[in-house]
Amino acid sequence: MIDRLLGIMRRLRSPDGCEWDRAQTFETIAPYTIEEAYEVADAITRHDMADLKDELGDLLLQVVFHSQIAEEAGLFTFDDVAAAISDKMERRHPHIFGDAPSGGHHLWEQVKAAERQAKGAAGTLDGVALALPALQRAEKIQNRAARVGFDWPDVDGPRAKIDEELAEVAAATSADEREDEIGDLLFATVNWARHLGVDAEAALRRATAKFERRFHAMERLSDEFALLPLDQKEALWQQAKRAEVEHG
Repeated sequence: MIDRLLGIMRRLRSPDGCEWDRAQTFETIAPYTIEEAYEVADAITRHDMADLKDELGDLLLQVVFHSQIAEEAGLFTFDDVAAAISDKMERRHPHIFGDAPSGGHHLWEQVKAAERQAKGAAGTLDGVALALPALQRAEKIQNRAARVGFDWPDVDGPRAKIDEELAEVAAATSADEREDEIGDLLFATVNWARHLGVDAEAALRRATAKFERRFHAMERLSDEFALLPLDQKEALWQQAKRAEVEHG
C-alpha cells in the first residue's frame, strides 16, 4: 500500500498535478507536520482508535510529502528515509541486533550520545530540537544536564528555587525583566515536576483540558454568563467543579 501512496504524491507533485501540492516546500509543509503529530497525540488521549488510524495516515502523508520534495531536489527518497530509521533502530539496539550483552535505556542513551558526537554535536545539551513545546524542551534539557551530575540532589532544591523565582518576579520593574523572571519561574516549575516524576507538558495539557470542561459547564449553567459579575461567575465555577467531582 505504501507504493500506492507514494504514487499518489508523485502524481500530485507532477507538472499536471495539484497546483497547491506543487507549490509546497519543506518550510511550508513543516507546520502541517507538527499539527498532524499533535492530532495523533490527541486521538490517543481521547482513546479514539478509529481517529488514531486516520491521524496516523495523515502523519504518514507528511513523511511521504517531505520525501517527494527531497527526491525532486535530488537529496534523498522515501526508501532512504525508511533505510535510515531501520539502520538507526538496529544501531540503538545492539543487545537485540548485535552482540552487546545487555540493553535498556542506559545503552540507548550511550548510542545516541555517540551518534551526536559523530555529527560534531558533542555537547551535553546539543541536539535537543528547538521546535519542541517549551515545557517539553525544558525537561529534556534538564534531563541532559542531570546525566552529567548537574542537578539538585532531592526535591527540596527545585522547590526552594520556585520561591526564589516568585520573589524575583514580584521584584521585577520592567516588562522585559518580568518576562525574563517568569521564564525562570516556569523553568524552575518544570524542574520541580521532573523531580516529582511528573511530565510537565502532560500535566499542563491535563489542567488546561480540565479548565475547558469546567468553563463549558459554567456557561451551560447561565444563559447570560458573560454579563454576570465576577462573584457570581466564581459561584458557578465552584458549582461546576463540585458536579465534576461528584460524577467522577
